[in-house]
Amino acid sequence: CFRKCRGSLRDRCATVCPSELLPVDCGTRAADLLDNRRPALLCPPGCSDRQLSVFGTDVYASVSSVCAAAVHSGVLGRTGGPVLVHKLPGRYNYLSSFGHGVHSQALSHWSSSFSLSSSFTAKSAFTQTHVVFLSAAVKRHENKTRTACVCADCQMDIAVVIDSSNNIGWRRFNLQKNFVVKLAATLKVGQTGPHMGLVQASDSPRTEFLLTNYTQPKELLFAIKKVAFLGGNSNTGKAITHTAETFFNQENGGRRGHPRVMLVLIDGWPSDNLEQAAMLAREFGINVFLVSVAKPAPEELAMVPDKDFVKKAVCKDNGFFNYLIPSWFSTSKHVRPLSQRLCSLDGLLCSKTCYNSVNVGFLVDGSSSVGYGNFQLVLEFLAGIARSFEISDVGARVGAVQFTYDQRLEFGLFDHSNKDDAINALKRISYMSGGTGTGDAISYATNNLFRRKAPGRNFLIVVTDGQSYDDVSRPAREARDQGITIYSVGVAWAPLEDLREMASEPKNSHTFFTKNFSGLEELVSAVVRGICRDFAEKN
Repeated sequence: CFRKCRGSLRDRCATVCPSELLPVDCGTRAADLLDNRRPALLCPPGCSDRQLSVFGTDVYASVSSVCAAAVHSGVLGRTGGPVLVHKLPGRYNYLSSFGHGVHSQALSHWSSSFSLSSSFTAKSAFTQTHVVFLSAAVKRHENKTRTACVCADCQMDIAVVIDSSNNIGWRRFNLQKNFVVKLAATLKVGQTGPHMGLVQASDSPRTEFLLTNYTQPKELLFAIKKVAFLGGNSNTGKAITHTAETFFNQENGGRRGHPRVMLVLIDGWPSDNLEQAAMLAREFGINVFLVSVAKPAPEELAMVPDKDFVKKAVCKDNGFFNYLIPSWFSTSKHVRPLSQRLCSLDGLLCSKTCYNSVNVGFLVDGSSSVGYGNFQLVLEFLAGIARSFEISDVGARVGAVQFTYDQRLEFGLFDHSNKDDAINALKRISYMSGGTGTGDAISYATNNLFRRKAPGRNFLIVVTDGQSYDDVSRPAREARDQGITIYSVGVAWAPLEDLREMASEPKNSHTFFTKNFSGLEELVSAVVRGICRDFAEKN
């Protein structure tokens, strides 16, 4: 046995015996431990170096890797060790963040949760009260640390787009550079922290340096100070497009698993349109912040081409991604609050994950053999899948087609821009009743649900309970050739041969079957995990 302590609280140590620990591997999820009566686990080293799924912050969804979550939370280091799992009820809105080298993802809802600690009640009088006391003390210590340091462990890739137009002029341009220098210093940009590169917006954008050109703080600050003023128009839209398309590529120093942030500084207003540029940035998973300095005065508004340019430039128009500074002469006092906002990783809502990036089409068998009651169970199954995704105007989308011999578009991918409306639309689908023409239905869904090719992002979930009267192989192959990933879900009398013929490769992981309609509910998490796996592999 050995002693396990936390921080300076040496009087709150616990005795831990190896015989009481359950050895697990890095991929073990909390959901895999539901029947385990030994919550004390032994994690191996190296779990932070692998691409493992972690969902949440402090409280994690049970589909997360336990050991990777322990590293993310700071309970374990890279060398592994013992950890205690606390099982918790399910919840909504698991938050994403970056901690200790592990990037956790956001998740809208999961049925069970867990938290972690490194303190054990093992062959000692170390009670649950002590565990609570220790956790509270540690959190107080961590809160003090966060207060003292603006951006502890603030890991991200930042592209700064500065205004180099005639609007800003030479004098204010130098004030802008000084602001960026102070921001970089406050963020602790460096080899082990955030990486920063810089682009100038003028008539044409110009990349001054890339993310990995200057990873030593002094070199970076000197590089910012020697950037030369360009003049010309403030074509900020062109600069955003240029940065989104080139800046975060791995060959240019972009790091996998690190949030992408584009910080755009603008004096007054832009000369060009920002809407298309902002849409492109979102497609690349970039969180765009717009810092607007010296906003247009009322008498200047008539000269502004687009009065809503701030809303159209930012990643999400919720007030988090835009920051107003009244004057370049007062920027110093805004360095700290802007740094804190940039480091609030829970607020970075626009990084692309499967949960906010996929288009999911449901192809629903409405044939007579299903029956009204079972059809309602199918709709509940589809609603369960939809609930797992962040459906919004800039996030995931769902649509549905019902088929018998005929096909009916129930609603398209772009008809409902929030989760509640989409789920209500699913539940309102009325049962058609008729034959089973699955092949024609796949062709119909391909042509009417998915407007554009998006490999790795378009998914079609086919749910059927019987043999199709027409050929399914050719329509399914044509859909897959257009970048649509097909999951086939069979119930009751659905032949396995048809299901496998429709499904994408590998067939085993894209084909599901249950004997009874009531068993569909158990397939929800497996289908969602499969979609996220496919998305990660192709994006």
